[in-house]
This record gives sequence, C-alpha cells and structure tokens, in this order.
Amino acid sequence: MKKIIFIILVSIQLSACAPETGSKEWCENLKEKPKGEWTIDEAKDYAKHCLFK
Repeated sequence: MKKIIFIILVSIQLSACAPETGSKEWCENLKEKPKGEWTIDEAKDYAKHCLFK
C-alpha cells in the first residue's frame, strides 16, 4: 500500500513540472528541442498552438 501511494505522489510531482501544452514556455522549450526528437503529437500541437494561433 505504501508503494502505491509513493508512486502516485511521485507521478503527480513529475507531471506538475512540465509546462502546459500550448503555453508560451512550452512553445519555447519545443523550439530548443531538436526536431528529430519530436513526437507526432508534439509536432501537431506545436503547429496548432505556436504557429497557427
């Protein structure tokens, strides 16, 4: 039981560190990331939120 609670808490903390998809910070972080490392979803979200606002 303690392991499950620990895993949930760690997951919440790690997910809170990432900027929200489509935010200015997220767009800037993705610009710095090499385009070869982008996922298909990241590329679609980047086009939708950062290029075609």
